Amino acid sequence: MLLNGIKETQEIIQSARCEGKTIGLVPTMGALHEGHISLVRRAREECDFIVVSIFVNPTQFGPSEDFNKYPRPLVDDAEKCCYAGVDIIFAPPAYEMYPDGFDCWVEVKGPLTETLEGASRPGHYKGVTTVCCKLFNIAQPDFAYFGLKDYQQLKVIQKMVDDLNMPLRIVPVETVREPDGLAMSSRNAYLSPTQRESAIILSKALIQAQEAFDRGESDPNTVKDIAVNFIKAEPLASIDYVAIVDAETLQPINRIDAPAVVLLAVRVGSTRLIDNILLSKIT
Repeated sequence: MLLNGIKETQEIIQSARCEGKTIGLVPTMGALHEGHISLVRRAREECDFIVVSIFVNPTQFGPSEDFNKYPRPLVDDAEKCCYAGVDIIFAPPAYEMYPDGFDCWVEVKGPLTETLEGASRPGHYKGVTTVCCKLFNIAQPDFAYFGLKDYQQLKVIQKMVDDLNMPLRIVPVETVREPDGLAMSSRNAYLSPTQRESAIILSKALIQAQEAFDRGESDPNTVKDIAVNFIKAEPLASIDYVAIVDAETLQPINRIDAPAVVLLAVRVGSTRLIDNILLSKIT
């Protein structure tokens, strides 16, 4: 069922809740791929009633970013959702989410949002947390599902939910990759065939970092340099950032002796891609 209005969506979800059903929410911006569908499958395993939101959120895009060209294949997305067993597709227009006079924002401040994506994309997380808060209020889910590919976003949303005592659980789901290792992303569609081939440098650089760690390297700067130099060897790639940080706080570390994550943002041509890997010993 494809719905555009908030009130109607709330009424149908409330009906499901009154029947004793658990509600699972998968927030998306559409252009759905297997990564999104993996979130839906996880939700289907754990919940009775599945809501997928499809909303290209204007408030999380900067002035020079790709809001206008972001893909919006709603018919194709709806078919994928129906096939995956989604109960409601909530696809509101922007004026429904941000009506005239809207001026209420939810913002996570501090270390989680001041670095990495937050530093590269000022105002981005203010838009993300505001729209997610609105979606949580509309759907009132028991569980909401987010991919680990957007690792910093996941941590920011978890922080918002914890700090504001929101009555839901955020469920992280593993990154889904193409056979050659490239993390699935709606923005992969922007890549030319040559750029697509070059884009696997992201996942390969992360593997280089993991292998250095597996060999016993615990200096984050050394591991970072290995990843950076590997990416720099690809002519079509330009680095926005590569960072090795604490996996919970996203703060810099002096030694990799606790859970850590390698996060990177790289432009391939004009397309900006992100990826990450948790550094862990192979057992």
